[in-house]
Amino acid sequence: MPPHAPADTDARTGDPAAPRAYRRRSGEPRPAPAPRSSRPSAGASAPPSRTSRSSRSSRPGATLAVTSAATALTLMNYTAPMLTLPSMSRAFGTPASLQAWLLNGTPLGLAVLLLVAGSLADDHGRRRVFLLGTLALGLTTGLGAFASSTLTFVLARVAQGAASAAVLAASLGLLAHAYPAGVDRIRATGVWGAFVSAGIALGPLLAGSLSLADWRLTYEALAVATLVAAALGTRTLTESRAPRDGRPDIAGALTLGLALAALLTALTLGRDGWLRPSVGLLLLLAAVVLAAVFAGVERRSRTPMIDLALFRRPAFRAATAGALFTGLAVIGFFSVLPALLQSGGGLSPLTAAWLFLAWSGTAFVVALQTRRLAGRLSATYQLALGFVLSTAGVLALLGTLDDASVPRLLPGLIVAGAGSGLLNAALPRLAVDSVPQARAAMGSGANNTARYIGSSAGVALALALSTAGADVAAGASAVLGVAGAVVTLAVGRGR
Repeated sequence: MPPHAPADTDARTGDPAAPRAYRRRSGEPRPAPAPRSSRPSAGASAPPSRTSRSSRSSRPGATLAVTSAATALTLMNYTAPMLTLPSMSRAFGTPASLQAWLLNGTPLGLAVLLLVAGSLADDHGRRRVFLLGTLALGLTTGLGAFASSTLTFVLARVAQGAASAAVLAASLGLLAHAYPAGVDRIRATGVWGAFVSAGIALGPLLAGSLSLADWRLTYEALAVATLVAAALGTRTLTESRAPRDGRPDIAGALTLGLALAALLTALTLGRDGWLRPSVGLLLLLAAVVLAAVFAGVERRSRTPMIDLALFRRPAFRAATAGALFTGLAVIGFFSVLPALLQSGGGLSPLTAAWLFLAWSGTAFVVALQTRRLAGRLSATYQLALGFVLSTAGVLALLGTLDDASVPRLLPGLIVAGAGSGLLNAALPRLAVDSVPQARAAMGSGANNTARYIGSSAGVALALALSTAGADVAAGASAVLGVAGAVVTLAVGRGR
């Protein structure tokens, strides 16, 4: 963080929001309320008003509950097309070459705007960005329910991804402010990670149930639930921010957005051949050039969206690499698994959803229990163990996907789910612990950007390889899982 940047403060009071427990231990008296007309002088903190609420001292549990619920709804929206893909493709007449877009619309919006959302949340208010994102997600999900073509549905999904970026980046920023450090933060990020798994589990289950009547009902239900979460957030969340001097990084946002859009478009078109000179290769080259321009812009900016000096930190490198390979190896393959079980194994959408729950439900339970690993296993080694278990589970699925025998599928799904739970709990913890407190939303944005770039590439790769057989796609996931463990440990070394 630049030396001129102020400390993280409560936006309603200007108070650094010292934890309540500190005051109890030290015997420090509660500050007297300041008159409404008084204003703090430059560089000084205003004492908190009796009627205002510090986001650290008032109901951190409510912050955890609202942000976790909104995160679960965001992931339910993300995973719902896994079960509705066959019925949507039939309804829209979507050819096989374009079906990846039905899955990759949301990851595209997420990846392009996560860093932007994280930077805006830290500078202009995490509560504000979170609530705007939740409201926008509810509205755009409702619009998706009324889409009449592949194009309109994909555009709605891209907009949902952009809104989801605001929710995910700001939610971890709010949590990092409410739980400054220590065991409480480990528990809070573990719960948040568990709700990531819960959203992944419940999205396909909801879609599989409601698609028996009409696949559009899934998106209508999610829209209503998300708008309710936005309403609850207005009543329970307290604003916090850590503003920096300088102008917004518009040039950085523009170059990053164009670079990621070019990259993810090229990856999504990979099903038809990545090296088509007219499309794929040009887009990949454009992405590389724009990424280089973005790095140059960030080095010169006083208020960069991502402080490139963070990559000197082993923990930040491990968090970023872990997120990237989680997307590539885990999210990519398991995003297409329900469709593979339906097309190759002949399962109904609801049966495929219940099988998927064996994986994602196990991830939810394991993520909740990771607090017991505090002090015993570092977050970096937890990531490596997660990749190893996920790989072992995927290898156990080889030879079982085409006949879709439930007894043969369950052991592999449960082991892989345990690995996913470790990953989902370790990534948010490492994302906020590896950056300065005031840049928590930036760390969250960077981590989730890497995750959804990886997932977009993973989905495109899994769909392309699945044409040669489900086992080929599973084998690629296993190889990438091993690579994830090795790379995460390698880049996480040092101090």
